[in-house]
Amino acid sequence: MRRNFRNISLMVVLSLMLVAPVLGNPNGPPWDAGGGNLVIETGCTCHGGGAPSTEVVVSVSGVPRAYNVSETYEFTISLQHASNDGGGFLFWDGGIGTLTAGEGSQSVPDEPGALSQSEPGNDWVVQWTAPSEDAGPANFQLVGNAVNGDGAPNEDDKWNILTFTVSAPGATEIATDEDISLRTISVGDYDSLFVAEEDPEAVEAERQEGIAHDFFANGNLYYWTTLSMIIIAAVIQGEFYERKFGGGPTHLDKSLAVPQGLRRGALAAALAVLFAYLVDSGQPWGYGLVAGMLTLWAIYGVYRTIVQARAPKQYTDLV
Repeated sequence: MRRNFRNISLMVVLSLMLVAPVLGNPNGPPWDAGGGNLVIETGCTCHGGGAPSTEVVVSVSGVPRAYNVSETYEFTISLQHASNDGGGFLFWDGGIGTLTAGEGSQSVPDEPGALSQSEPGNDWVVQWTAPSEDAGPANFQLVGNAVNGDGAPNEDDKWNILTFTVSAPGATEIATDEDISLRTISVGDYDSLFVAEEDPEAVEAERQEGIAHDFFANGNLYYWTTLSMIIIAAVIQGEFYERKFGGGPTHLDKSLAVPQGLRRGALAAALAVLFAYLVDSGQPWGYGLVAGMLTLWAIYGVYRTIVQARAPKQYTDLV
């Protein structure tokens, strides 16, 4: 019985040891990844397939070109990713100065000179105090991990490593009007931040909608254009048959033709003005087509009035 209890206990411990690497570290990553590998050097290998990704832009703003002895600088650590908007970090200056945690960050227990997040977030503000004497260039290392927020490390989490150097005092010439707070050091591909994966179903639905819209618009255009051509052809055909087989248009007395011509002329002018307005103002083509056809019809009415007024009188009631 005791031996079985020991075996079960051993299996539980081994299981926990196997599960531990895949659990997230919301309160800060470990300093030692095991096997003598430091996370600050190798990165968050339990996330994102174990390799750094340029999809994550890791940046630090407020970085001077060269430090002044004992001066304190304020750094802002930021993570940018197309879909993961928060995560964690690990930051170290190699022990040359003093890093002070800010809101949402903390000192690393195994390396008090380094900082990490105390809870998942972004845009952490920390302070770095330069050494009290010229200690040569300060080499910084920053690991940033942008996570998807599901609480477990997986391939959707992406991380990257940034290394940069702040020169020793007097090692580089600095412009007196340079605003250090605007100087940012970063690593990663900014273009990847604006590339969003499209849903194939949404893309296909949009394509089908476009086809339907084009079919409807073109179908209306072809229908009304064809109908207009048929009407115009019918009017021309009617004129032809009237002149060839009907003896021409009937006579209209001028006492009736003049007022009729004035009315039809006024209507044609008004419709022509309306047609010009619709075309000039960029109204839908359907409105312009209808107004244009009505204008032609009114003009044809004026033409018919003139033709009938000029037609010779025909006396058909002779005995």
